[in-house]
Amino acid sequence: MDASASSSPAPAAPDPAAGPVPPPRPAPASRLRRLATPAGVLAVVVGAFGFVAAVDPNEPGHYPVCPMLRFTGVFCPGCGGLRSAHAFAHGDITAALGANALAVIGYVVFAAVWVLWAVRASRGRPLRIGLAPGYWWGVGAVLLVFSVVRNLPFGSALAP
Repeated sequence: MDASASSSPAPAAPDPAAGPVPPPRPAPASRLRRLATPAGVLAVVVGAFGFVAAVDPNEPGHYPVCPMLRFTGVFCPGCGGLRSAHAFAHGDITAALGANALAVIGYVVFAAVWVLWAVRASRGRPLRIGLAPGYWWGVGAVLLVFSVVRNLPFGSALAP
């Protein structure tokens, strides 16, 4: 008997009239795998805050000086951010707000977005934050106004 004359029929050729055959769906990732990226980002942020908590930015010589402050004498929106993170990591919210209030708001926003990301990732849904360009212009305007006001005499309370 010939080997080609077996009992199983040959696979049928795809029907060109039926259209393209969709690729097979990948197997869903496990919950642990879906949470790996948010957990990794959290580990990096906790490590950075841990380093800033351990190495005091209030003591000179540990961190480089802000180039904008050094060359222009103007506080940028990030000036005081390390001192703010140091105070925040030690639980001193008042000192953190005094060093850079905008940074503290950024910490809170990051925490909220991270929680949303982790919850959505655990449910197998992607995190999509589609902000219209107007929102980004608004964020830029807030940073600009914050920078200008903290460099004026009446806004000295916002200076680090």
